[in-house]
Order: sequence, then C-alpha cells, then structure tokens
Amino acid sequence: MSLSALLRRHSAEFGPVLPVDLNSPQVARLDFTAANPLLDHADLRDTAAFEELVQQLLDAQEAQIGVGGYLENRVIYRRSPGVFGDPSSPSRSLHLGVDVWLRAGTPVLAPLDAVVHSVADNNNFGDYGPTVILEHSLEGTTFYTLYGHLGRREVALLRPDMIVEKGTTFAEVGPHPENGDWPPHLHFQIIADMQGRQGDFPGVALPEEKKTWAALCPDPNLILQCQHLI
Repeated sequence: MSLSALLRRHSAEFGPVLPVDLNSPQVARLDFTAANPLLDHADLRDTAAFEELVQQLLDAQEAQIGVGGYLENRVIYRRSPGVFGDPSSPSRSLHLGVDVWLRAGTPVLAPLDAVVHSVADNNNFGDYGPTVILEHSLEGTTFYTLYGHLGRREVALLRPDMIVEKGTTFAEVGPHPENGDWPPHLHFQIIADMQGRQGDFPGVALPEEKKTWAALCPDPNLILQCQHLI
C-alpha cells in the first residue's frame, strides 16, 4: 500500500497541525506561480516587502490566513538562488509541502503520536530556519512530517527521540529573520523516506522530477484536510 493510501485510510484519526480552522471562509489559497502578475515586480529579497505582498493577497480575498503550495511551480525561490540550486543552473522551484501563512507565535501541534526524529536550525537566508522533523508509524509503516520556519525558543527545547503525543504543542510559527527570513508561515511536509538526512529535507525540487518527488512526499492535505486545497 502506498503512503498516500495509508494516510487516506486513517484520515479520521489526524488532529490539527495548527489551532485554527483551515476550512474557515477566512482562509484563502495564495498563488505564488508565474501566473500571478503581482509577483512580476515584487522585491522578494526584501522580507518586509514580501510580507506586504502576502497581506495584499490576503486582503484581496478578504482572508486572514493563506494556504497553498503543494506541487506548485513557484517563482518566489528566485529570492535565494544559492539555497535552491546553483545560481548558474535551473533552480528548484517545485514546492513539496503546504505553506500556511499566518501570524508568528501561532502554536504548532502534532497531528498524531510521534517521536522527534531530528531538529536543526537551517539558518541560511531563504532556508527553513528552525526545523523539526517528527517520526510516525501507522500499521507498521514509518513516515515523517517536517515543520519549517519555526521559532528558535521552542525548538531549542526538543531532542531526538522525545515523545510528542497527538495534540501536543511542540513549536511555534517563527518570526523573521529567525525563520529563514520569510513572512511568517508554517511549511508542512510529509516524507516517506528521510534518505539518511537529519534536521533537513528538500522542500523544493526540479519541476522535471515531479513524479519522483510526489511519490516521496505525498500531499500534506491528506493530514491537513483543508477544503481550500482540494
């Protein structure tokens, strides 16, 4: 059975990742692809300007929280080409997680029982910043969830192999610049195989490798269950 099928089978068992209703009309999907003309002239290296852009996109839809990004071919990664590939080569731009754009300080919860797999502060500009990876098991299958752009204070308290029960707050959405210098948001990603990595995992891939990475990182909405992402 594929991990996606396993997660669908257990969909009724997952708790929220954030203490907000992601099916509320105050939630809207944000587009960070080349199809969005507002991105044409945005100064994405200026985090304050980027945050104003996020707010503009939310205001246009009368929303307070933004969601989106899974398998989206984004232009926003041009802000930090050194993180997402060699600047002289085609950059990675296919987003492998879901981003939830909301205020810094929002608690982050474990959607099911877990142990801490690894923790790191990926503190390059445009990177994840403080990052937590949880390890889960369902029907004997091990898989992982990654939480990026967190706050340093809470993440500093975590250690590998610590038990995190379903519904427990284990981190918070981080402010910039400590969150990798992004407008506040949570990057949430499901991973089938960590491939030996610790505290980090690609959240963006080359578009031509979509099939491979989609199999390795199933749709996070299988856990989030947000109607705005369907």
